[in-house]
Amino acid sequence: MKLLIITAVKTFEEKVKKLLTENNVITYSYSSVTGYRDSTQEGVSRNWFATEMNKTESLLFFAFVSDETSENVFKAIEELNTTCDIHSKVHIAVTPIEKSNGEYRK
Repeated sequence: MKLLIITAVKTFEEKVKKLLTENNVITYSYSSVTGYRDSTQEGVSRNWFATEMNKTESLLFFAFVSDETSENVFKAIEELNTTCDIHSKVHIAVTPIEKSNGEYRK
């Protein structure tokens, strides 16, 4: 069993939900979060407002899935990122689960 962790800007909410459904992720959770980026680390040449801390309305998705499903979702998100016309990408992390007390479906 794997734990999928997906973060995306709010704009991608419906795309991520659709992607999960298309890859047979029938149970998942998500929540609104605020993403922060310290633009001062980029230097003045790359950031017009060099002292500004940028924040973005984002979403955090997570799901317990099979190894095969985690691979399918990972590949689908990589594909989604190649077709997006926005500077922000959908981020995904996959981690193994050693123990769980809950039921899990494929």
